[in-house]
Amino acid sequence: MSYIKGENRYEVTLFPESIDDYISEDNPVRVIDAFVQSLDMVKLKFKYAEPKKLGRHPYDPKDMLKLYIYGYLNQIRSSRKLEAEAGRNLELMWLMHKLKPDFKTIADFRKDNNKPLKEVFKQFNLLCNHWELYGKKIIAVDGTKMRANNSKRNNYNEKKLKRHLKYLEEKINEYMTDLEETDKAEADTKIPTVEEINQRIKELENRKGNYEEMLKEIEEGETTEISTTDPDARLMSVNNNAVEVCYNIQAAVDEKHNLIVDCEVINNPTDHGQLSGMAKKAQELFDKKEIKVLADKGYYSAKELKACHEAGVETYVAKQKAANRTGDKEFYSAKFIYNSEQDHYVCPAGKILTPGRSRKGNDKIIGYDYRNYKACSTCELKDRCTTAKRGRSIFRNIDQDLLDQIDKRTATNKLLYSKRQMMVEHPFGTVKRNWGYTYFLTQGLESVKTETSLIFLAYNLKRAINILGVKAMLQKLQIV
Repeated sequence: MSYIKGENRYEVTLFPESIDDYISEDNPVRVIDAFVQSLDMVKLKFKYAEPKKLGRHPYDPKDMLKLYIYGYLNQIRSSRKLEAEAGRNLELMWLMHKLKPDFKTIADFRKDNNKPLKEVFKQFNLLCNHWELYGKKIIAVDGTKMRANNSKRNNYNEKKLKRHLKYLEEKINEYMTDLEETDKAEADTKIPTVEEINQRIKELENRKGNYEEMLKEIEEGETTEISTTDPDARLMSVNNNAVEVCYNIQAAVDEKHNLIVDCEVINNPTDHGQLSGMAKKAQELFDKKEIKVLADKGYYSAKELKACHEAGVETYVAKQKAANRTGDKEFYSAKFIYNSEQDHYVCPAGKILTPGRSRKGNDKIIGYDYRNYKACSTCELKDRCTTAKRGRSIFRNIDQDLLDQIDKRTATNKLLYSKRQMMVEHPFGTVKRNWGYTYFLTQGLESVKTETSLIFLAYNLKRAINILGVKAMLQKLQIV
């Protein structure tokens, strides 16, 4: 039996008359083309949205945008790879009208259009909202870490700098000793010359000077760590306590089709303080006040939960377990029962704790400490309850009634709350595991925000195509 054979590459073949014949009617590149053509590049403030009157003609920003969207949709992010694909990829030849910009032009387009590219992501989300792809009832908020373009070796904190400075001091002293004792070395050993030793000392002293400057900057309180390649990146815990230099990506995901509502990039390793901002972005997109927001315990903050409540957002957030220093679960703060009528707590030993000194934050009272040191001094269970010499105190936030209401709501709606992980893990799993976007190519917080918007634009575009189909999307985009 013979094999299936291809065409003879030396034989004249009649190709179709146009490139369009190679692109099927249901090819996603047609959606990319139609979507970008529908955008007002002048309104979005793209560079060269209006052609130059003098000098060399620039590329149309619509063509460059199509190239980037196609690249991120097909896991091609590098400007050099995009340049290569533009010259050999038939889909890109169709999309770009056979244009082949060089890699620097491609890279500069992303660098010069940080804000407009982020606005394109929002424009597509507005379309998804118009097409009723968002349920607009429940969103989940969560964060994920993505590696920055900065190695751990080029990240420094106070402890690491002091360790390096100590090592350099020792090495410099060793070389100084070598200068004094070169004549005592063994005859069969290669002895560095005085010039070589002095050169090495000079190099070490230069490094020492750089480390001392960074240490001074940290000690003056401007920052707790310094990344030399990407100054905005920070060391964060990832993957079961491993540490990497990363950014923290925040995303709000709608329940209906797991589409991303909006995103944000921060260089704070914790999610604390991000809940109300993400919830308000969803309200703005949906043009709707009453929504439900699901989030994990990393978002539990009295200030944030109160802000959500005041904005009309119904929150479902798990509460962190507040342990005491002894580790005895019978004396966790949750075991202290509050009596709202008498305004006091009853401890597990039956003693009454009354309000004492107030606590302040930003010059405002945020709560009170409830205590009874006299009862603690004679309590037989004190060693199980606290390690403090004077006795145990319980902090009650000034908005504790609201927090208790949210805790009760979350506890009694476990089925609803269980949807949180399924919702947020879908986009994160797709872009990180399936597409391999576990690190950033760009540097600097603003550039990383732009790259994140392109990644999530590609995700939402792919989801919309899968849900509606190419032909239906083309019809909707023609209406727009």
